Amino acid sequence: MKIDIVNTSGHEVPSYETLLSAGMDLRAVTDTSIKLAPLERVIVKTGLFMALPAGYEAQVRPRSGLAAKKGITVLNAPGTIDADYRGEIGVILVNLSNEDFTIEHGDRIAQIVISKYERVDWNVVEELSKTSRGSGGFGSTGVK
Repeated sequence: MKIDIVNTSGHEVPSYETLLSAGMDLRAVTDTSIKLAPLERVIVKTGLFMALPAGYEAQVRPRSGLAAKKGITVLNAPGTIDADYRGEIGVILVNLSNEDFTIEHGDRIAQIVISKYERVDWNVVEELSKTSRGSGGFGSTGVK
């Protein structure tokens, strides 16, 4: 699949690190260092603009290493970029650690996954079909 992208970041366009990777790293574009204090959030620009085809979205997700080692995650994970959005891709980062975190120009801050989706037409009914689970919710399947 080919996707049109405008790249004003000064970095290469996102690419897959391995043959079987689902996500591509997004890099920060900033004129100065961004200090992210504990529990603080910030929108970090990427210098990327794209035109997704109808039926596709881009999901912005945390990088597992940043989350596990530094407590930095994407606040609205996954963030959704719709096919009709043409603005710059921004990443909402939050610092869930107890220490300040500094973001520099070019740092890998998140990853992006391109996903196909379906649109639905709701079928309003009075009752749903029965299942063995029924209305059992959180934890009802015995998973700890």
